[in-house]
Amino acid sequence: MTDKVLETRPLIGLMLGDPTGIGPEIACRMIARRAWPAGTRVVVIGDARVLAMGQGDAQVEFAVRRYPRVEDIDWNEVEQPGGPTPLIDLGNMDPAALPRAEASPEAGKLAGDTLKAMIDMALAGRLDGICFAPLNKGAMFRGGWNFPDEHQMFAALTGHQGFYGEMNVIDQFATFRVTSHVSLRKAVDMVQPPRVADAIRLADRMLRDKGVTSPRIGVAALNPHNGENGLFGDEEITIIRPTVERMRAEGIGCVGPVSSDVVFIKARAGEFDGVVMMYHDQGQIATKLLGFNKGVTVTAGLPTVFTTPAHGTAFDIVGKHVAGSGAMEAAMDIGARLAASRKAGAR
Repeated sequence: MTDKVLETRPLIGLMLGDPTGIGPEIACRMIARRAWPAGTRVVVIGDARVLAMGQGDAQVEFAVRRYPRVEDIDWNEVEQPGGPTPLIDLGNMDPAALPRAEASPEAGKLAGDTLKAMIDMALAGRLDGICFAPLNKGAMFRGGWNFPDEHQMFAALTGHQGFYGEMNVIDQFATFRVTSHVSLRKAVDMVQPPRVADAIRLADRMLRDKGVTSPRIGVAALNPHNGENGLFGDEEITIIRPTVERMRAEGIGCVGPVSSDVVFIKARAGEFDGVVMMYHDQGQIATKLLGFNKGVTVTAGLPTVFTTPAHGTAFDIVGKHVAGSGAMEAAMDIGARLAASRKAGAR
């Protein structure tokens, strides 16, 4: 295999998540199976002690080879049958010094430190994407990473300016948000034409990166029954419909507003590849009901690809050797495909 071929393949950094949760276990289950798209290069970035703990929790064994830098990895050796898993050992996280199965500010701080190191690598062109096992937002916040969620942290650390948001992916469709982690009262005020337009454009771009050649996007209404022609609110008439029509004039395949008690039924039936929702729970209830164990969250719109399982740290099953890796594998699959699409577009 030539170096030229290697350079065209996505290189994904795998972060083991909050060490007090199930992240190390499900990551190691995935590593043992090498459950990622063919042609993807994966390097673990974190602490060797957390990786060893994850192997114990998952009850799997695989060889590990430490490298000082990503550039030093011998991919010919790694990709041989039974080849070692490459690890950049930061040596920054001793799981024996942390509690298990509970939120820990120290663990949250160290998880944030690890992600910061990986983001620096990505910005330097040494990683094409970051896939991370579940984090605990409260632990990270109390540990000094003062952001309401990791997406705002990623935007700040990458220096991103402009619109970005969560993309939640299940087998049937993907969802995108006009507003996210804010109060419902504030979310309603934030539903304005520029944000709706940005969310629709982001949905179209991300679905294309995911491999959908002609995305079909449903745009949800804000009010009950689509507002009943203004009886229950006029945002559909004054904000959402005119914006949808403008986006259609730009060539984006979107329709709406579609009543939110119908739009996900239509998406599940195959009418839409993606749904743009007005606020957080409008779509999260649907996606978690339909695909909780395989759902993936993508931080969409940033210069670096970020993917993670949609579920949390699952403290109730830590150390019980039962955590499933389905969503972790789906997160790696989508991250690798998005990164590969970006690399292809850059050539």
